[in-house]
Amino acid sequence: MAVPKKKVSRSRRNMRRAHDRLTSQAWGECPNCGELKRPHHVCSSCGYYDGREVVDIDSVA
Repeated sequence: MAVPKKKVSRSRRNMRRAHDRLTSQAWGECPNCGELKRPHHVCSSCGYYDGREVVDIDSVA
């Protein structure tokens, strides 16, 4: 069984974990209503995607 010969220092351990953080999600402005929305998703406030209405928000709510 493999056993480490020396203790891994806090600095070396933290340098190894430097890329394990969570990344923030991308948000963009809806060109139709100006609300924030995820890229490549239908806008939840107006129902538009790619310049056309995909979901009728009035009938859903």
